Amino acid sequence: MTTKITRINPEQLHETPGYHHITLVETGRTAYLAGQCPLDRSGSLVGPGSIEAQVDQVVVNALAALTAAGAQPQHVVRSVIYVRSDDRDVLGAAWLRFTASALGPAFTSASTLLGVAQLGFTGQLVELDLTATLPD
Repeated sequence: MTTKITRINPEQLHETPGYHHITLVETGRTAYLAGQCPLDRSGSLVGPGSIEAQVDQVVVNALAALTAAGAQPQHVVRSVIYVRSDDRDVLGAAWLRFTASALGPAFTSASTLLGVAQLGFTGQLVELDLTATLPD
């Protein structure tokens, strides 16, 4: 049995830059990933001061977590990106880097991009929260 994922953009709602307003999952199991941070395997922050380097590390970590759960980017049904900035250009740059990465298919589902005042680790600029449906 295959999990059916349907992504919808109602015509009454605004156009999106690639994500869908609604993601429906008909059946299956769900994986909730902890917020993926720009930390390497030893727990050290990667790319202090560089949103690009931090996004790249978060992508590596998120792909590893999805793989461990038995999922791939196209199985993501919800994402929340947290960026430590109130600058729309910085938020947009993070969005574009994520969507252009190997994790890009994850961001075609329901997605939220937030600018926040602080994240959990000193120097952390980005964090990613994913929910995925698991294929049978």
